[in-house]
Amino acid sequence: MSLSVPTSDFQNAPELSVEVAIVGGGPAGLMAAEVLSQAGVSVHLFDAMPSVGRKFLLAGKGGLNLTHAEPSAQFNTRFGPRETEVSQWLSGLDAQGVRDWAQSLGVSTFIGTSGRVFPAEMKAAPLLRAWLQRLRHPASGVPVQFHMRHRWLGWQGDHLVFGRRDGAPPLLVKAGATLLALGGASWPHLGSDGAWQAHLQQEGVELSPLKPANCGFDVLGREGQGWTAHFRTKFAGYPLKSVVLTVPAPEGTGKPPLFERKGEFVITETGLEGSLVYAASAWLRDDLAERGQTHLLLDLLPDKTPEQVFKDVAWPRGSRSLSSHLKGRLGLDGVKMGLLFELCSPETLARPDALAALIKALPVPLKQPRPVAEAISTAGGVALQAMGPDLMLAARPGVFCAGEMLDWEAPTGGYLLTACLASGHRAAHGVLRSLAAKAHTI
Repeated sequence: MSLSVPTSDFQNAPELSVEVAIVGGGPAGLMAAEVLSQAGVSVHLFDAMPSVGRKFLLAGKGGLNLTHAEPSAQFNTRFGPRETEVSQWLSGLDAQGVRDWAQSLGVSTFIGTSGRVFPAEMKAAPLLRAWLQRLRHPASGVPVQFHMRHRWLGWQGDHLVFGRRDGAPPLLVKAGATLLALGGASWPHLGSDGAWQAHLQQEGVELSPLKPANCGFDVLGREGQGWTAHFRTKFAGYPLKSVVLTVPAPEGTGKPPLFERKGEFVITETGLEGSLVYAASAWLRDDLAERGQTHLLLDLLPDKTPEQVFKDVAWPRGSRSLSSHLKGRLGLDGVKMGLLFELCSPETLARPDALAALIKALPVPLKQPRPVAEAISTAGGVALQAMGPDLMLAARPGVFCAGEMLDWEAPTGGYLLTACLASGHRAAHGVLRSLAAKAHTI
């Protein structure tokens, strides 16, 4: 295999033999380490960053959404085309299991009004501290050994190769089993940069391209040039509250909308982002990839019927401006009013029937998703069909994968974190079975 390390460096490279090597210190890797540690297995965890759980900490800065309290049958549907596979992971560690696990660390949880589950202190740091304390000093089991600032560079024969800082020669690690939990490619400054793709491709592992998930979008605007300078200057950063966002089914299919939900999002310098847009992002992203264009529909006044809106729009306005008329009759102003004037032609705005229809279903044409590095998470990665049910790679026996580097995605709301933890739990049990089978054949 071709590595980014001069061959001469291997002459002085130290070697380490371990029972299990885990590469990646995010939630999936740490959960795998815990399962193995408690089973009495010696685990060495390697991570390229100075400390583990960096994305986990940042994601929980404003309040760690740990999981979701909805029933399992509904919870499992949140994983779309990967529901069957992810449900298998969740059979070993589901949402209630995650809450019980947090409680075992001394972290109590509560259910918010939306069904989302949070730690009582809201923050990720106390949970991570307690978790690392247990991994390093377990009441039973084997302490996990951490190797920070070790960047995985692929394999040299049967050895994992880790680059180290300050010009030190690479470290060669021989592992009885390896578990990769390297994340996707969002927020790369926190450690998940997707560099592992090249190493797995060289091993013949089937991969799907990494794509942004739970992401914002750039708009085309009315003239195909994005927001006008006037709109951008006036409204970038403004929240759009109490709207219904719809992703319509392809024209001519007669099918119901692909997505429809009430909520809020934010206008950005180039387009849209925020919770409601993130929830619809998978459909919008895939439609853009397939057709090169797409749009969403906004109901700016979801609490009013089309008949009510038309009646108020058509009401004689006398000498009042259209803006004053819509504000007085419908309470429509601010960024909602700005969107109408930004996306509709003057001729359309002058027709009460057309204007009323657009207030209830305003098309917002989209140009592209924001870059994967800006996304909350990623889709794509190691194809699930490239692994067995224990998440072991068919192309590289003895190597398991878990977490966001696998080809699945989930919306925000605790689903992504729960499934990452569950995949680490699943893969760790696969490692245990693999080690037992290997010992049986000796």
